Amino acid sequence: MGTLHTALLRTWLALALAVTARLGRARDERGDVPGWVLVVVMSVGLVGVITTVAEDELTGMVRRALGSVK
Repeated sequence: MGTLHTALLRTWLALALAVTARLGRARDERGDVPGWVLVVVMSVGLVGVITTVAEDELTGMVRRALGSVK
């Protein structure tokens, strides 16, 4: 799961940099892109935190579910 955490962190950082760069420019009429980007960044952050905190329990749940299918 270390690779997943690294990928989530890199995605979060890239999106955070994009939002920061976007907020520094003059606003145009293309819609609320920074708002949606912020929602995506926060969602990725929440998934990363939940995965980090509950990784063992989530892994156990998946293994039990797959074991009961056999």
